Amino acid sequence: MVKEYHASIIIPAYNEEIAIGNLLDQFNNMGLINKYEIIIINDGSTDNTKSIVQKYKNVILVNHIQNKGYGAALKTGIRVASMDKVIIMDSDGQHKPDKLEEIAEKLNCYPMVIGERNKSSYKKINRQIGKRLIRVIGEYLVEQKLPDYNSGYRGFQKKIIIKMLNIMPNGFSFSTTSTLAFLKMGYEIGCVNIHAGPRVGRTSSVKFIKDGSKTILLICRIIMLFNPLKIFFPLCMIGGVSSVLLSVYGILFYYRIPNSAVILFVFSMLLFFFGLIADQISMLNINENAERY
Repeated sequence: MVKEYHASIIIPAYNEEIAIGNLLDQFNNMGLINKYEIIIINDGSTDNTKSIVQKYKNVILVNHIQNKGYGAALKTGIRVASMDKVIIMDSDGQHKPDKLEEIAEKLNCYPMVIGERNKSSYKKINRQIGKRLIRVIGEYLVEQKLPDYNSGYRGFQKKIIIKMLNIMPNGFSFSTTSTLAFLKMGYEIGCVNIHAGPRVGRTSSVKFIKDGSKTILLICRIIMLFNPLKIFFPLCMIGGVSSVLLSVYGILFYYRIPNSAVILFVFSMLLFFFGLIADQISMLNINENAERY
């Protein structure tokens, strides 16, 4: 007889030998381990993460031979999941299973439900500038207020998220990209209030300069993926208006159109057409992935 679970829980783990056992113990103690299909994606761990997970019954363990990244681990888990609802959470002790029922219940009404961190949740100060910058860019792109866009505690209706996997990144920007993708495609997003604590075990390997460069690359990727005209068109307008102003100035005072005005005009036209091409590629890419399944 096949068990009917409430949802599939996908937990990526990379060298989390200190925290993963405690998390699975919480599932056991709360009586959740038989209610949910728990899938641990061991993303090429070099410590005892694999052997610890193997001690727990009713837990599905999927192993990556090498470390592929947070997003790649989630993609593997989503493809393996057998339930219509999939919920992702971190294995480092930041997330507790006490909100699973509420998220699973809300997935009956929303295609995505985000665990929105409350004000008392643990925050790393050195990441706040980058997060605020991404929020500003994201809200400009989707033209609405964003929820907790990069929270790693969230649920999806599988039939929808699986159509988007090919446009999702393999790295840590999976959460951010999925939030913007759902909003850009017109889906409603539900929220559940959660408390996120500090990570347990190994310290984060994220560095300030490395993290900053990834933030810039992520912003560029999000722009080009979802709404390139939002950037190209304003730049085109700035170049066009500047070209006109320079032309008027040149004609009034020097009785000729300056070379700089001509160059600006050509540059703004190039930006406009590049933006149109990028926008068409973006729409084709999104539609192709939406029709893949």
